[in-house]
Amino acid sequence: MHRTEPEAVNSQAWTQYGAHHLQRSTTVLEVDRISWGFWPTGPGAEVLGGLSGLRVLDLASGLGKHAAHLVREHSATVDAVEASATQHERATTRYANLPGLRLIHADAAEYLTQAIEPYDVIYSIHGFGYIDPHRLLPAVASALKPDGRLFFSVLHTNAADRGPSQSVTARPEILPLADGKPLTVQMWVLSPTLWEDLLVDNGLLVDRVDVLDAPNDGDHVSVRLFRAHRRADVISSRPQVNRCPAPGAASE
Repeated sequence: MHRTEPEAVNSQAWTQYGAHHLQRSTTVLEVDRISWGFWPTGPGAEVLGGLSGLRVLDLASGLGKHAAHLVREHSATVDAVEASATQHERATTRYANLPGLRLIHADAAEYLTQAIEPYDVIYSIHGFGYIDPHRLLPAVASALKPDGRLFFSVLHTNAADRGPSQSVTARPEILPLADGKPLTVQMWVLSPTLWEDLLVDNGLLVDRVDVLDAPNDGDHVSVRLFRAHRRADVISSRPQVNRCPAPGAASE
């Protein structure tokens, strides 16, 4: 399945985003934890479990700072796949010589479909929302070992308090650009039930969904963190939902 029109819009937007920051020589600090939402709250790298000796993939890795953190602090060996040429350039400028990190410039779904060796762990921080799930999820399932683990965070409610869509369609969202005009992207902002149905259709079983709400009163942004695995022989039940509320956070 070829890249869809909304994905082409996103590719152009992220290329502009990376070029903007290359031109500005934007300084980005190293991370000291994995943050699945947009804030340093909620669960971190511990959800991934032990990573030493495993094949790990960071899908839509952007600048590569989370993959680099796992390599440095969690003894991981990580392949980081990024489709945007300018974001990949930012990552290679920063981490090309970091042992244990392999930076790959490729379309995520195409790369996974062609991967020779399957992965033990695939994770993505906000990347799934920019790729058509009908194209992405079969590729993810094909690249995971049986019982291999999948972790990804996606937008659930935006700053305007608009919740998830009830159909598998992309919708316009705003990508902020520091000192520049915001970029419009097309995102799949789906209900947790829709995500689970899509995952199950591709042999991926949801183990748990974490609700990550913005920590500030009046901020409507909310994210969902999915923890799943590739089905082997056991059929899973419906996922446990674990809330990570913030003061004044809206209910799901």
